[in-house]
Amino acid sequence: MTHTALPATAREKRAALSWPTLLFFAAFHGLACLAPCFFSWSALGIAIALHWLFGSIGICLGYHRLLSHRSFKVPRGLEYIFATLGALALQGGPTFWVGGHRQHHAFTEDIEKDPYSARRGFWWSHVLWLIYPEAKFFDSNNYSQYAPDLARDRYYSWLDRNYLALQIPLALLLYALGGWAYVIYGIFVRSVLLWHSTWLINSASHMRGYRSHYTQDSSRNLWWAALLTYGEGWHNNHHAFPKVAKAGWAWWEVDVTWWAIALLQRIGLATRVVMPPKSLV
Repeated sequence: MTHTALPATAREKRAALSWPTLLFFAAFHGLACLAPCFFSWSALGIAIALHWLFGSIGICLGYHRLLSHRSFKVPRGLEYIFATLGALALQGGPTFWVGGHRQHHAFTEDIEKDPYSARRGFWWSHVLWLIYPEAKFFDSNNYSQYAPDLARDRYYSWLDRNYLALQIPLALLLYALGGWAYVIYGIFVRSVLLWHSTWLINSASHMRGYRSHYTQDSSRNLWWAALLTYGEGWHNNHHAFPKVAKAGWAWWEVDVTWWAIALLQRIGLATRVVMPPKSLV
C-alpha cells in the first residue's frame, strides 16, 4: 500500500494547535540540548539505562505487548510494575496509550479513526497528532472504550492521573545520585530520545523497510528502527500477527524485548505466551 497525501477536506478538519503540548515538548527538547554542558560518561550511562528500562521494559513489553495485546500473562503485581515503568516513559497513562494503540490496530491508517494514521504523512504520524490533538482521541470516555480492562482498574486509573508527577521523585533521586547532570540526561535526554524512537514506529515503519507478510496496511520491517526500539521495528510481523509476543521472527531480526519475555517465561513468571504460527517460522 502506498501513502497518499492528506485530502484537503481532512486537512481543514485538523484540530487547533495545542500550545501547552508544543511548549512542553519544546522545553524538554531545549533542556536536552544542554547535555554537552553536563556531559559525563556516567550521566550518559544513566540515559541509556533508563531508555532501555522505560522503553523496552515499560513501553514495549509493558504497555504494548502485555497490556495492549495481552500476548502473554504475568502476575498482577508484576504487571503493575511494568505499567509503572511505562508511565515513567512520559508517553501518557496506560489507558490512554493502550486505548489509542488498540484503535490504531482496529482502524490501521484510516484517516478518521486511526489516531496516528500514516496516510496523513510522516510528520502527522510521528508527532503532529500530539501537537494538533483531535478531541476524540484524547477524550477519556472515548479511548477508555478501547481499554475497558484498564479503565476499571484503580491502579491504572491512578497512573493515568499521575504519570506526569512520577517524574518528580525520579528527578529527585537522579539529583541525589549525580546532580544536575543526571537530571538532564536521565529526564530530558532520555525522554526526547525515547519519544522519537517510539514515534518512528508510527511513522518510518509504515514507510520504509521490507514486508514478510501480506497486510492491508503499509507496515514494514525496518531494521534500524528495530534496533532503536528493542524489537518494535519488525512492524510488518507485528501487524500481521499483533497478538504474538515475539516481534522478530527471523534469526537476524533482533528483538531485545522478546529476550526479556523469554527470560520471564523460563523462570515461570510469564505464561500463556503467544508464539508465531509454526508453519511461518
